[in-house]
Amino acid sequence: MKRKLFLTFFLCFALVFSMQAQNKIEFTEYDLDNGLHVILHQDKSTPIVAVTVLYHVGAKNEDPTRTGFAHFFEHLLFEGSENIGRGEYMKKIQSAGGALNANTTNDRTFYYEVLPSNQLELGLYMESERMLHAKIDQVGVDTQREVVKEEKRQRYDNQPYMSFQAKMFENAFKGTNYEWSTIGSLEHLNEATLDEFIEFYNTFYVPNNATLSIAGDINIEETKKLVAKYFQEIPKGTKEIPRPTYTAKPAKKEVREVVYDNIQLPAVFQGYNMPAQGTADFYAMDMLNTLLSGGASSRLNKELVDKQEKALQVVSFPFAMEDAGIFITLGLVSVGTDVGELEAAMDAEIEKVKNELITDTEFQKIQNQVENKFVSSNATVSGIAESLANYHVYFDDANLINNEIKRYNSVTKEDIKRVANKYLTKENRVVLQYLPKSAQKQPDNTDLNKEDKN
Repeated sequence: MKRKLFLTFFLCFALVFSMQAQNKIEFTEYDLDNGLHVILHQDKSTPIVAVTVLYHVGAKNEDPTRTGFAHFFEHLLFEGSENIGRGEYMKKIQSAGGALNANTTNDRTFYYEVLPSNQLELGLYMESERMLHAKIDQVGVDTQREVVKEEKRQRYDNQPYMSFQAKMFENAFKGTNYEWSTIGSLEHLNEATLDEFIEFYNTFYVPNNATLSIAGDINIEETKKLVAKYFQEIPKGTKEIPRPTYTAKPAKKEVREVVYDNIQLPAVFQGYNMPAQGTADFYAMDMLNTLLSGGASSRLNKELVDKQEKALQVVSFPFAMEDAGIFITLGLVSVGTDVGELEAAMDAEIEKVKNELITDTEFQKIQNQVENKFVSSNATVSGIAESLANYHVYFDDANLINNEIKRYNSVTKEDIKRVANKYLTKENRVVLQYLPKSAQKQPDNTDLNKEDKN
């Protein structure tokens, strides 16, 4: 019997080990002489390839009097190059059967193309043109200013509640380079000269500030030759790359603001300062978030939406960045509920986590959810390419794509309770209560009218 049990255990162990080995993401990485970091991952399961470039420049690298530059360049660098006509960048990729896009955060700007694998060289050519020969002229700047203005109107100004991020960052990170959001200031963009845009490009869009990450149906040695062909001769940047130091002082007092917006239902937003991504406490906070807001059976949803019916929706999410973070909880008030009631109910759920250890069943559930999320993030070649670049740039360890899950697995129930007590305190938060404009009191003009009559 013992021999049979041992054999069963051994076979299960071997099966698990085999599955882990199969799931390991193999990659090759190296540097060119100009400082460009290259990461290559071969995956022949489908005939596609992702060509990505991550530039280590985001909103936090901007001059406080010229905010919005990083996001602006995300748009501007699709204008074309010395060898690619205006408006032709997207057409070339799409006509080859590919897709492309870009995104900007506070810490980095990321460009990518997903192409049939026989179009790998096209992707490399396009990204080398962006790095070396981007066309930055007055026509392109003026065109993209209007594009960014329209984006701001559609996504922020005319969307209910969407001013919350700018207000959160302004209050939570005051006095630091995280104080402004990535959209930045349109006034700053309008005031900027063409020379300032060219200076930004020459400072940040250089090989020694970039990571080229390629994943998909590639031959590693042939890809290395193509990388050398298109990137090796690009000159290394010579300007100092600004890396602002995060110097925020610990919060000592709750910040509250009432925002009157073009909305029908009130809402409450709470933002707690939290540690940066990659820190030990970040992983505990991320698991705490899964407990509170990870799906329909999460604590906030079950208690405040299903049971108490005080909220139509209530969620939380950790907004973790390279040097800092903010843990946001938000609730949309149900009809007949006061916004103060919902805020008190949200606080009560936070207090439960601070006072009681979560159950073993809950802990196992959130561990499973976190692992599933981790695996899913690397389910596509574009996701793998982005993860490899992120891990290299932020942690100088691309292999975290294979073992970061160990950091989550090291988090205990006691850690979750501890970080809740450490960070989810009233003196460490910003609270925004959103109310309809109709609730705003009008100024009393009685005395003024009397004076006018006299």
